[in-house]
This record gives sequence, C-alpha cells and structure tokens, in this order.
Amino acid sequence: MHLIINHSSMVPIYEQIIEQIKENLISGELKENDMLPSIRSLAKDHKISSLTVKKAYDQLEAEGYTVTVHGKGSFIATNNQNLVQEDVNKEIETAFEAIITKAEKAGITKKELLELFEMLLEES
Repeated sequence: MHLIINHSSMVPIYEQIIEQIKENLISGELKENDMLPSIRSLAKDHKISSLTVKKAYDQLEAEGYTVTVHGKGSFIATNNQNLVQEDVNKEIETAFEAIITKAEKAGITKKELLELFEMLLEES
C-alpha cells in the first residue's frame, strides 16, 4: 500500500491517511483481511508522529473499516464493502446537492441540468 502525505496541505495528516486507505479499498488495492503497515513503520516511512497514525487507525476501526489484533497489527475488516459503497454514495449525493443548489441559483432548469449531465456522461 502506497500513501502520499502532503505536509503542506490544509487537510490534517490523519485525515489524509484515512481517505487514502478508503480510496485503496474502493479501488480494490486493499481487500478484506489485508494487513496495514504497522503504526511505527508508517510513521517512520512518512516522517510523521506515531500518534497521528494511531489516530487514523483508531478512526478507521471506529468506523468499521479495520480491526486491530493486539500483537499482530491492524487488518482490513471483513464485509466492509457495504461501508465503502455507502461512503462513496454519500460523497456523490453531497456533490449532487451542491450542484443542484448552484444550478437553481443560476436559474438553470432541471431539464437543462439533466441535459448537461447526460452530455457529460456520454463524454466519459
């Protein structure tokens, strides 16, 4: 698993770790029961605090994405594909809501918005 930490980003490092692990789950790079790097090794490799990595891992576990086995490490939880898909759906829904609000303020009709969306889908 490869993570890129942007030290100059406004996004806290622990959130960057969480998001990238979730992205790796969505892409299929990480699968059920895969072992995550140890807290110490991830911290050392990226020159960040072990507490920052621990905070990210604790959050992932609290959200049901990982499980920690004392003395063994942290692993991707089984049956978490539904959680991942739900997260993706929430992000898409939020983006659509923002677009709809912006379109309404700009006076774009639902029909025009749908036509634009269909045109973009055809291009992708």
